[in-house]
Amino acid sequence: MAHAGSAPGGGISSLAPLVGAVALTEMLSSSSPPVLLDVRWKLGGPPGYEIYLAGHLPGACFVDLDSELADPPGSGGGGRHPLPSPAIFESAMRRAGLRSGQLAVAYDDGDSLIAGRLWWLLRYFGHNQAAVLDGGLRAWSAAGLPVTTQVPSPSPGDFTAGQGGGMPVLDDDAAARVAESGILLDARAPARYRGEVEPVDPVAGHIPGAISAPALGNLGADLLFLGPDDLRRRFAELGLPVSGDEAVQAGGEPRIGVYCGSGVNAAQEVLALELAGLPAALYVGSWSAWTADPDRPVATGA
Repeated sequence: MAHAGSAPGGGISSLAPLVGAVALTEMLSSSSPPVLLDVRWKLGGPPGYEIYLAGHLPGACFVDLDSELADPPGSGGGGRHPLPSPAIFESAMRRAGLRSGQLAVAYDDGDSLIAGRLWWLLRYFGHNQAAVLDGGLRAWSAAGLPVTTQVPSPSPGDFTAGQGGGMPVLDDDAAARVAESGILLDARAPARYRGEVEPVDPVAGHIPGAISAPALGNLGADLLFLGPDDLRRRFAELGLPVSGDEAVQAGGEPRIGVYCGSGVNAAQEVLALELAGLPAALYVGSWSAWTADPDRPVATGA
């Protein structure tokens, strides 16, 4: 698989789906520059496109989480952010100018919670040349690199979305099985896991058997991802295997699953697990789909 990544000294590594800000500038000035995809989004607003218009990386195109990285709420596999249809996702990537075999670099404000969703979707639809700008716009600006308000008009790309399956997924029943016989991680904030608050979904708490593993714990204070060794230590402390071989069942399926509120933030945790060498499946419907059925069990507390 072709990945770009941050390496010591700011170089490019083929081992991780990350690229640092300085390394990205070098890539953009190369003969084969990547496509830049701005996926900034905030729960409750303001709209991501307004944030994009106020300033973005030069050449970056905006991609909307709600309309291009998800189908309407409740459709398909359920939840607030179901997987987009291949046609919708393909159209969005072609509009941004993405071509077959070309690296796509997604970025958000810095925590990679939304950028991780786009990285995951590219991989899910068969485009392995996908990376996240480590630290997002925050790291780019901290490096003294320019932003612009100019909206680009790239030539349409020829990106083709497969039918999915490039990354493992869990449905409602599979998530319950992983929580019972494997390891199911809850990437939401600890207070939501414990059921003390629930700002979006109708029921507070977590899937019985799930382990609290907030996605923001995968980042340092600078919002850059922790190194692979630190991530492995973090996950080992949560009871996860220390090697990728142990993270795979006899049939080849991951023993580890991840969910959040609507399958967006959990994709960042799947990325972090990949950095640690641990394959994981995403429960796309997540808590919003789980709680849509009042007969499903709910646990609260630590």
